[in-house]
Amino acid sequence: MGTKTFNSNDIYHFEELISQEDRMIMDAAREYAQTQLEPRALEGNQDEQFDIGIAREMGDLGLLGVFIPEEYGGAGSSYTAYGVINRELDRVDSAYRSFVSVQSSLVMHPIHVFGTEEQRQKYLPRLATGEIIGCYGLTEPDHGSDPGSMITSAKKIDGGWKLNGSKTWITNSPIADLCVVWAKAYDGGDEDGVIRGFLIERGTEGLSTPKVKNKMSMRASPTGEIVMQDCFIPNENALPDIRGLKGPFSCLNNARFGIVWGVVGVAENCYQRARDYVLGRTQFGYPLASMQLIQTKLANMVTDITQMQLLAWRLGDLKDKDRATPEMVSLAKRNNAGAALNIARVARDMLGGNGITGDFRVIHHMMNMETVNTYEGTYDIHGLVLGRAITEIQSFVPRGNDQ
Repeated sequence: MGTKTFNSNDIYHFEELISQEDRMIMDAAREYAQTQLEPRALEGNQDEQFDIGIAREMGDLGLLGVFIPEEYGGAGSSYTAYGVINRELDRVDSAYRSFVSVQSSLVMHPIHVFGTEEQRQKYLPRLATGEIIGCYGLTEPDHGSDPGSMITSAKKIDGGWKLNGSKTWITNSPIADLCVVWAKAYDGGDEDGVIRGFLIERGTEGLSTPKVKNKMSMRASPTGEIVMQDCFIPNENALPDIRGLKGPFSCLNNARFGIVWGVVGVAENCYQRARDYVLGRTQFGYPLASMQLIQTKLANMVTDITQMQLLAWRLGDLKDKDRATPEMVSLAKRNNAGAALNIARVARDMLGGNGITGDFRVIHHMMNMETVNTYEGTYDIHGLVLGRAITEIQSFVPRGNDQ
C-alpha cells in the first residue's frame, strides 16, 4: 500500500511520472532558474534587456539543444527533458524560455535534421555552448498565420543565392549570429516558387536586424526583424533536402511542444504566488484565503494545472516514442497556453492593486502570456488544425474559393 499524501503544488504526483534521468535535468534547470535567472528577471523585464551572458551560462549547463546528439554538442536526451527545462525557465520568465526554444527547436533542429554534415559540424557545437546565437525567420509583416503566402525570395545566381524580403516578430534577431530563413526559391527549373531554407550569417552584406520597440510583453526577449536586400548566400548555406512548408512546420511543432511544457511553469508560479498572498493577506479580520470565492478560484487553478501537467507529460511520452502528431501538439498548445493565460489573469485579480506591480511578478507572467498565447499558432488557428483532422475538411481556404 502506498502512502496517501496531498501536495497542493502537485496534486496527482505528476513529477513521479518523469524518469530519473529527466528529473536530474529538471532539478539542474530549476536550480539555475531560481538562483541565477530569478534575481535578474524583474530588472530585465523593466529595462527591456536580455543579458547575453545567459546564453553561455545555459550552454555550460547543457540546456541548449538538449535533444541534439552528443556528437554535435547536445546532450542526446529525451524530448521530455527538453520539456522540463522549458517548464523551469518559464516559471521565471517566458523570455528566457523563448530564447532556449528558438535556439534549440528553431535553429539547431533544422540544421541537424535538414542540414549537411558540414553545416552540422560548423554550427551545432557553437550553438549548443551559446557561443553563437540563432534566430528563425518565417513570419512576414503581411503573412503570419498564412506562411505559404510569403514573398521573401531566393534567386539562384552563380555560386549561390540572392535573398530579398523581410521577416518580422523574430525572437533573438537583434543579437543573432545566424539566421535560419525560409524563402521561395527560384532557380528557373520545375521547383520555381518552392519554399526552401537558408542559413545567413551576421555580417552578410545587405542583412539588417532592427529591433521591435515598445513591446508591452516579453520585454526581456530581444525581438526584431530580418531585412534582406540582395543578400548573397553561398550554395553551402542552403539547406539541401527539404522543400515546402514541411520543414518550417516541423521546427514549429518542436517549439510548440516546448511551450506546452513551459506554460505549465507559468501557471504553477502564478498559482503559488496567489496562494501565498491570500494566505498572508488579512481583510475584514480574516485571511483572504478563508473566503469562498478565493478558495474556489484556487481550486479551479489547480484543476487546470493538473490537466496541463498530465497533458504535457503524455505528449512528451508520445513524442519520445515517435508517436506524437502535429494535431496532438496543437491540442496541447492551445489548451495549456489558454489555461495559463487565464490563470495568470485570475492571479493578478486576486492580488488586487499589488497585482499590477512587478515585485509580485504575476503581471509579468500575464503580459508574457499574451504573446505566448498568440505566437507559434494562435488558439483559434490550432483549433482549425484540430478541426481539419477531426472532420477531414480544410477550413483555411475561404468559402467560394475553388483552390
